[in-house]
Amino acid sequence: MKRRTLLLSGLGAAGALLVGFGALPPRSRLGLADTLAAHEGEIGINGWIKITADGGVLLAMPRSEMGQGVHTALAQLVAEELDVPLERVRLIPAGFEAIYGNVAGFVGQLPLTPRQMEPGQETTVAKLGAWTIAKLARELGINMTGGSSSVADAWEPLRWAAATARAQLMGAASLRWKLPRAELALKDGVISHPSGAHAHFGELAREAANTPPGEVLLKPRAQWRLIGQPALRQDLPAKIDGSARFGIDQRPEGGPLLFATVRHAPMLGGAPGAVQVDAIRQQPGVLRVVLLPPYAGGHTAIAVVARTSWHAMRAAQQIETDWQPRPAGPLDSEAIRQALMTSARRAADGEDGFAFRSEGDAAQALASAAKRVEALYEVPYLAHVAMEPLNCTARVKDGRVELWLPTQVPGLARAVAARVAGVAPEDVDVHVSYLGGAFGRRLEADFVGQAVRVAMETNGAPVQLLWPREEDTTHDFYRPAGAALMRAGLDAAGRPVALQVGTAGDAISPRWMERVLPALAGPIDMPDKTTSEGVFDHPYAIAAQRIAHAATHSGVPVGFWRSVGHSHNAFFTESFIDELAHAAGADPLAFRLGLLDGLPRHAAVLKLAADKAGWGQVLPIGRARGLALHESFGSLVAQVLEVSLEQGRPRVHRIVCAIDCGTVVNPGIVAQQMEGGAIFGLTAALYGRIDIRDGVVQQRSFPDYKLLTMAEAPVVETHIVVSENPPGGVGEPGVPPVAPALANALFALTGERRRRLPFA
Repeated sequence: MKRRTLLLSGLGAAGALLVGFGALPPRSRLGLADTLAAHEGEIGINGWIKITADGGVLLAMPRSEMGQGVHTALAQLVAEELDVPLERVRLIPAGFEAIYGNVAGFVGQLPLTPRQMEPGQETTVAKLGAWTIAKLARELGINMTGGSSSVADAWEPLRWAAATARAQLMGAASLRWKLPRAELALKDGVISHPSGAHAHFGELAREAANTPPGEVLLKPRAQWRLIGQPALRQDLPAKIDGSARFGIDQRPEGGPLLFATVRHAPMLGGAPGAVQVDAIRQQPGVLRVVLLPPYAGGHTAIAVVARTSWHAMRAAQQIETDWQPRPAGPLDSEAIRQALMTSARRAADGEDGFAFRSEGDAAQALASAAKRVEALYEVPYLAHVAMEPLNCTARVKDGRVELWLPTQVPGLARAVAARVAGVAPEDVDVHVSYLGGAFGRRLEADFVGQAVRVAMETNGAPVQLLWPREEDTTHDFYRPAGAALMRAGLDAAGRPVALQVGTAGDAISPRWMERVLPALAGPIDMPDKTTSEGVFDHPYAIAAQRIAHAATHSGVPVGFWRSVGHSHNAFFTESFIDELAHAAGADPLAFRLGLLDGLPRHAAVLKLAADKAGWGQVLPIGRARGLALHESFGSLVAQVLEVSLEQGRPRVHRIVCAIDCGTVVNPGIVAQQMEGGAIFGLTAALYGRIDIRDGVVQQRSFPDYKLLTMAEAPVVETHIVVSENPPGGVGEPGVPPVAPALANALFALTGERRRRLPFA
């Protein structure tokens, strides 16, 4: 109870205001008929839906498509409630109205445990926190694609928007034909009556826009035809035939497109000195050189503008300058690693850090335990290395800015562009393209500021700024390095009675807020849930525990990376649980199940994965299994990995994944995301690391930042638990369990416990 009191009372007067604010009714996210821009033959019904003259449905899409299938899943919600074929729903860009803000993404940041949030058993603190944060997020209206929250956030607003439109269309038909609404039928976008009267949506849309909806009801689950069924992803045909337009493919009309690239200092935090601009401008195809100040948390850089991207990159490689080092001194990842281990121990000892969870007297229970276990775990910095390098196409002309870019945060990108160009946000147009990967890197806007600054020098011509792969890798906002000291005490029967954990690593959210919210005065330092998620909120029943995190300030730029804190904290927690099972002489599966009292969903997922993987069955000599269970982003995932060693290196042959993500909209997309997440997590577990020496990132591109190859990829099987709970996330939850399941399999195979990533 101490932690919960701190979270609320620490807000002081602001906390009282939030509680009062929480008593106000929530603001509607439906929007108005004129929210969407008017076009000939298109009739707005509400802020999400327009009807075309031929009866098609236009859905305002505020979320970015980066391969996670969200455009298809959200279209399925609308097609279901409007009872139209999925192919009749087309997407149009959403504006910047607050109704499109991501509410679920902010609610997901509440520092709550599974036992506080279990559906149907939520505590008062959980309900109050979710209610208050949801309405605060609704007022902020920040449009963000991240946190595996897109479907969870759209689950109610989009279905209600479509159901309301359906009610208005049915009402318009009833009024036109003077027939009772109850006698009308709707199928495939056509409303009909037994008398023979019928009309498609396009014929009724204008009247429907002015017809009160009356009572609005969502379709009952038993009548669903699209939700829960696999459907072809709407983005795939264009990606297969090459017609899909990513950020790097943009070719705006209105003048020849110019190209630019950037060059940063080799060392993090460095800056260029004097540059021989004339020498660079004499290079073939080069038009100008622009010095770029740091934008949105980025670093000072030099941009070269040329007629082609090849000319720009070739010239940028020829830049000669006296690179100035970081004023605070060079960064070194080995020195940071040593400091993290010290900080983690201090946090475990109660000498440093914020306790995200404190129940009972962990120190006393540990001291009196029959057996004590202690282990130190470490993880390195990681880069995003999305397949499509950072890019942004910009035009600054006649007091307006136009952007074409792959971004997860179009509103924040617009705000940065407006500040750089000195215009109002309303004078910035943003066109969001497909994203060729992101994994959190495109939650940043440093490259947007650079592109706008360059475009201010091109006399109204559009310019496409493209980062070379080497700049992308060596000047990322990295997944933080981290360390965890784990201690536990077991009773005579081998059951855990105490857990004492200290973790250390940079906090992401405060640094990100400083970058994207420059109006905030001074640095932000507050407990950041992402630093401890996956540790403090573990599901296991242990009477006495204290879990604390020491937020460090390494100086390395850090940012959100796929599954954020869960990406490494699951490795700490699930590896250590396996160590406790071994210390207790228990089977890892049975040991976990014995600690999941009162959490039947967790137990069911774990049992399903184990059953489908053949847990306990004999494997060929030289192979072993390891398992892990983890909850993140509202979903439960258990994985079993089947592993061997080939020439001393780990080889994963099979991954069996079970997931409870609540109500499933598209099971095909769920399976795809589990497969992609497993491969992503396995790549990081085997190979991922960023080393910094004398301030310089040593890894520059794919030859030295290795990715898993197709030949190394295991078979991934996905098994979905049937659930009637609201949807959880699927884009990220497949990542966290991979590393600990691999570590546990390697221990079963070799008897050696590996506590430091990467393994290969």
